[in-house]
Amino acid sequence: MARYELNEAAVEHARTLIRARRYVRRSDWGAAQPDADAQNVYLRRHDWAAYADWHLGLTTGAGDETKARYAFVYGDFRRLHRSGLIACVYRASEWHHKAVELAAHDLLQELDRVTARR
Repeated sequence: MARYELNEAAVEHARTLIRARRYVRRSDWGAAQPDADAQNVYLRRHDWAAYADWHLGLTTGAGDETKARYAFVYGDFRRLHRSGLIACVYRASEWHHKAVELAAHDLLQELDRVTARR
């Protein structure tokens, strides 16, 4: 099983998206999550650091400029998706990646506090 460390820059990026109201409250994550083609398009237009900002997990031992390095995507490269955070909580919890699970949970709570006022 792969090991992951928390990507603190991605956590801050997610918080920035929440503050900027760049989120989707309801979506089908299976349809919204970026597939391989969407990832490749994004990487042609952006650098690896920008790509990393959309992933809460960093795979231990994987090279920095490889897709294998980045895990637990939470948005569609434009907006954070609530369903993406839920998927991150679930997957990280299922495989005992506690730091990622707790960060995704905290972000989900932050998003819910902000959107509860609307």
